[in-house]
Amino acid sequence: MARFAVELVFGPDREKRLAVRPEHREYIASLVEKGVILASGPYADDLGALIIYEAADEASLKEIIAADPYTPANVAQWTIREWNPLMGPWIA
Repeated sequence: MARFAVELVFGPDREKRLAVRPEHREYIASLVEKGVILASGPYADDLGALIIYEAADEASLKEIIAADPYTPANVAQWTIREWNPLMGPWIA
C-alpha cells in the first residue's frame, strides 16, 4: 500500500462548501473506519485541508477522491502527492 498526502484548496463559494461539508465529513469518517484515511483536517485558516490516505496506488486513490461529495460539488481543488513517511507512529 502507498501513502498519499492530499491537499485541498477550497474554492471561493464558502456557502456551497459548507452545505456539502456534512456529507464530505461522513464520507471521510467511513474511510477512517476502513483504514483508508490516517489523518484528516482543515487548516487553521479554513482555506483548505490536508488528508493522509493509504491506497493501493494513485489510480485507486483517484477513485476514492471522485466519490467524495466535495468532488462533484466542485468546492475544492485536490493536489495528490505520494508520501514516504520515515518516522512516526504510522511506520510499521
